[in-house]
Amino acid sequence: QVQLVESGGGLVQAGGSLRLSCAASGRTFDRHCMGWFRQAPGKERVLVAAISRSGGSTDYADSVKGRFTISRDNAKNTVYLQMNSLRPEDTAVYSCAASTLWYTLSTASYNYWGQGTQVTVSS
Repeated sequence: QVQLVESGGGLVQAGGSLRLSCAASGRTFDRHCMGWFRQAPGKERVLVAAISRSGGSTDYADSVKGRFTISRDNAKNTVYLQMNSLRPEDTAVYSCAASTLWYTLSTASYNYWGQGTQVTVSS
């Protein structure tokens, strides 16, 4: 069992930056790959970025490539999402999730979910 708590969301103007953090409980954080997801009002939850257990592999949704960076610090049981050049369409609730797989882009493969943190980007 893994408990996840996101933080770092807020209101930012277009072009600005935010850094989201996801703190994980437990002693098996490094045995989980991690993902960041987002869900905007009226839309489905989608994968934004994923990172393997060791951090050696990452992937991003096309909509955020070049702007967002996912990273993890296994010693601190924390995964981060650095978001730069934010756009109004990035507005959503951002959630982190953990999977027992070494690496996955499949939403269904993520076993544990945080409650999410709101990111609002104004024009």
